[in-house]
Amino acid sequence: MCMACEEAELYYRWQLLEQIAKGEMPAGLSEDDLRAMQLPLPGEIARFEEPDGTISFRRVARATKSKPSSFVCDSPDE
Repeated sequence: MCMACEEAELYYRWQLLEQIAKGEMPAGLSEDDLRAMQLPLPGEIARFEEPDGTISFRRVARATKSKPSSFVCDSPDE
């Protein structure tokens, strides 16, 4: 791949990451497309700007729904 094509591909991926970090699904792409490109889904990354102006993307933990516990204590109160 030539340098110009490689740079264009990297810029396209950067634009996709910007959209995904905003929580938007890129137009014309599905979840499967993003996974095939090894990109995260919306809600999995966030954009951070450092004090020196550096922009970075970091994975964020997804909130998981916890199931209610089925444990019931049968012992009498003492």
